[in-house]
Amino acid sequence: MPSDFHEVRFPLDVALRGSGGPRRLTEIVTLASGAEHRNGRWADSRRRYDAGLGIRSLDALHAVLGFFEERRGRLYGFRYRDRVDHLSGPPSKAVSATDQPLGTGDGTTRVFQLAKTYGTGPLPYRRVIAKPVAESVRVAVAGVTVPAAKVTCDAATGRLTFAADAVPAAGAAVTAGFAFDVPVRFDTDDLTVDLSAFTAGEIPRVPLIEIVP
Repeated sequence: MPSDFHEVRFPLDVALRGSGGPRRLTEIVTLASGAEHRNGRWADSRRRYDAGLGIRSLDALHAVLGFFEERRGRLYGFRYRDRVDHLSGPPSKAVSATDQPLGTGDGTTRVFQLAKTYGTGPLPYRRVIAKPVAESVRVAVAGVTVPAAKVTCDAATGRLTFAADAVPAAGAAVTAGFAFDVPVRFDTDDLTVDLSAFTAGEIPRVPLIEIVP
């Protein structure tokens, strides 16, 4: 991803008014008896967005056109802020170092991947978080917040690295809280704008699709 990904965020004022969310691919076969066999084709969900709903002015439209051109259409990926799902916990709560479980220490492992778990039932979904907002990351080991000087976060991959003298002890729960962006790209190489329709209230389509890490 690094060579074809730009660590820049899509215009935030436009993104916060966009629409979209996760998509799954489920194959369903209906037998002659009426019974169904269902098979999930994807292990991970993939998010799609339409940022066009956030374009409310000519200035915003100009900013999106410039961003599109700099990304060369579908060629380069970038960060996108999902207004509904961009925190390790609920949108109404502040980030806490105990929001998400990352793993259990063994006394030697120093690197842990940021992740977010969805659901509390029999089949929770664990999503890898590859584009955290570095300054937002809070980490705890066994419920105790780790000083920022003892752990670093790679904002381009979502990997945490503990200092040699702060390696999580065997059996200690490693948790984290964070804000994050979604790695996406434009899902079109054509960005068509009808200015007369736009001034009359018609919203242009700006399709985006998540880049799965």
